[in-house]
Amino acid sequence: MVRSYHGVLFRLDEHLDRLAQSAKGIRLPLRYSRSQWRRLIQRAYALSRFSEGKVYVQVTRGPSPRDHRFPNHVRPTTVVTVRRLDPLASMVREHGVSAVTVPDLRWGRCDVKSVNLLANVLAKEEARAAGAFEAILVRDGTVTEGAVSNCFAVINGAVVTSPTDPSILPGITRALAVELIQREGIPFQERPIAVDEYRRADEIFLTGTTIEVLSVVSLDGHKVGTGSPGQIARLLYDRFMAVVADECGPSSKRPGRRGIARRRKTDGRPVDCLRRRVVL
Repeated sequence: MVRSYHGVLFRLDEHLDRLAQSAKGIRLPLRYSRSQWRRLIQRAYALSRFSEGKVYVQVTRGPSPRDHRFPNHVRPTTVVTVRRLDPLASMVREHGVSAVTVPDLRWGRCDVKSVNLLANVLAKEEARAAGAFEAILVRDGTVTEGAVSNCFAVINGAVVTSPTDPSILPGITRALAVELIQREGIPFQERPIAVDEYRRADEIFLTGTTIEVLSVVSLDGHKVGTGSPGQIARLLYDRFMAVVADECGPSSKRPGRRGIARRRKTDGRPVDCLRRRVVL
């Protein structure tokens, strides 16, 4: 999923890289070149006219009779969905969120971004039932990532996160966070992390396309660090937003038609244009 800021899609090329890598991982042919993907996604986004939006691209092998074998001579189907993005409430970011640990029941190729999300959905629902914002997934005593996010912990002054192996989805925001950590000269480790280390961490934070950099202040009902968003997470969020401003322009920028979320009328009554779907 790609998001926009102020009418500009953020790091589209990195998302297209991951699309290509994921398709290769499951031997799914892609119909379009890089430049064609860019035009198609930008066209769908422009049609939405949302200043702040999220674009979801879904590719299937194409229509065929039900069978476990790959179909022959079918044309892949691409669907691009654009929705208006409502940014995270400032109070949520200011106070931080809670999380719970949940067993990681996903398949072995979590580095492939696919629609195989049932285990993520069940984990997220378990978090919701517990009154938590996110589920932090644990496999064999080791934290992998969140149900819808990547996870970081600050341990003895170093930022630690799970390695980029098949147990996690390599997030675009995660990659930028790692870049910013290294740019700031903060000690950084990419290694397996035991869930007990997370429970003793000075800080925990999440990264993701829609949440950006978000502090976790409570894990399994116990306070994380001081119980408030930590210094490193706050610094990284500020640096992240500086990158957004540099690449997408400041918040005052409202370019052209697509920079304004418009309204249309149905039966004479105005309604919000929350979603546009383009089948290509």
